[in-house]
Amino acid sequence: MDTDVLIVGAGPVGLTLAVDLGRRGVRSMLIERKPAPEFLPKMERCNARTMEIFRRMGIAAKVRAAGLDREIPMDVYIALAMNEPPLLRLPYPSVAEAEAQIAACDDGSMPREPYQLISQYTIEPLLKAEAERFSTVSLRYGCEFLSLGEEPDAVVARVSDTAGEAREIRARFLVGCDGGASAVRKQLGISLRGEGDLARFYQGLYFCPELYDRIPIGDGPGRGRHYHIADGQSTFLIMQDSTKHWTLHASVERPEEMAVQFERTVGVPVRFDMLYVGQWKLNLLLADRYRGGRVFLAGDSAHLMIPTGGLGMNTGVGDAIDLSWKLEATLKGWGGPHLLASYEIERRQVGDRNVGASRYAFIGRRRWRSQFRPNIREATPEGQATRDALARVADVEQRKTNEMIGAELGYRYVGSPIIWNEPGGPEHLFREYVPTTWPGARLPHVWIAPGDALHDRIGDGYTLLRLGGTTADTSGLERAMRATGAPLSVFGVDATIARDVYGYDLILLRPDLHIAWRGQAPPRDPAGLAAIVTGHSQDAAHSC
Repeated sequence: MDTDVLIVGAGPVGLTLAVDLGRRGVRSMLIERKPAPEFLPKMERCNARTMEIFRRMGIAAKVRAAGLDREIPMDVYIALAMNEPPLLRLPYPSVAEAEAQIAACDDGSMPREPYQLISQYTIEPLLKAEAERFSTVSLRYGCEFLSLGEEPDAVVARVSDTAGEAREIRARFLVGCDGGASAVRKQLGISLRGEGDLARFYQGLYFCPELYDRIPIGDGPGRGRHYHIADGQSTFLIMQDSTKHWTLHASVERPEEMAVQFERTVGVPVRFDMLYVGQWKLNLLLADRYRGGRVFLAGDSAHLMIPTGGLGMNTGVGDAIDLSWKLEATLKGWGGPHLLASYEIERRQVGDRNVGASRYAFIGRRRWRSQFRPNIREATPEGQATRDALARVADVEQRKTNEMIGAELGYRYVGSPIIWNEPGGPEHLFREYVPTTWPGARLPHVWIAPGDALHDRIGDGYTLLRLGGTTADTSGLERAMRATGAPLSVFGVDATIARDVYGYDLILLRPDLHIAWRGQAPPRDPAGLAAIVTGHSQDAAHSC
């Protein structure tokens, strides 16, 4: 074998997978047809769950240092232009303010880490540098995937280098992280279904270092993250992580119009360079399957979402982390056959829900934009009525884009073969997060002492939490788990708050912080439960 895992595509998802496999000591090779990371914005925010994942990977502090300054507010404005009073301001906390809120929260309802605004052209080189730290990870830019074939114990990928010379790479598994036009997905014959090409916009990238300090919205500096312009072109300006670069989206006829559109949006004379203009499509699409034999799909190759809600790249990071530990377990011999099978079952349902959440947010934005009328700038009662109506609808509908904490933290794996089946379960909510320890859910974040988060005490294997001073004899479950060869830690948590929030004495966690099982007493069949959660059996759980 040339490598254990071949990753196709060096966007944030493929690089995250390479870094996490490197942490786990798994040999991987990442190939990317581009010669180097490109200076294009694409994604612009890591949500709370992604930042929790990056924290467990040991890179959250580096991501924050590279991204938007922690003191800058994340407010969202709707205005006629940036030099006019806003029609609506939606205030959102800076990272520093969000961290203070999290530090004061003791009910499990907040994440361990807040969001972080960081542009794709910033995070890709950062993740690339992290991947290069591991001797088990090989990065090959300027290497294009051409085709694949499968053998009983391997995937054989045909690739070409910058000189056009073709060669073969043999790997035990291949993961296609190669975007919406995925060549890997097409090789597998997997279709995308849903709503495609709903609309088209141009995106422009601008270097304008003086704009941030000159934003004159309202009576003072209207500094924030997003600026939606109430016009007929659905104009939308985004501040990038440097505060010197900006991206503008608008529905215009020709790319040449984007320079004038930027000037019209800013409303005051500023010097700027337009670095890039390109067209993009709005898609809401989901792959029929996430797997074909030894080949898996992750990120945009498996799901395409409208940026409303900010779920696209963040969903892909979740894909990478779900797949990473399962590949490690399989390659190291302790993962059963149902472990990798669970990847598609778990992550495709999340992809489906998040496509739905993106649609929900998109419809909300379309509703308030439908209130636009040509008289919106008129200093007349009719013009004021148009402005008031648009702001009133936007105060409800625009929040659907910016407030997605339920989709970010509250996803729960249902029907997974490696999670104890507890019938029922809480509703999946997009905008509200209700902490739960229902099997399949992410473990809620709690403080077990000031500044001491339980999340930070949990290692990279399975963890059995013993809560509230329980005296339950869990030695049988511990022996059963270790008999599978799976890594297991046992952690006693005396903090009352943890027992109160979690509601159970015993919780078995997977390596990705999702709950595999919970109980007030040890399972009746510990060997059966161990077989379930490590992927060796689907049926034994009924006797637990």
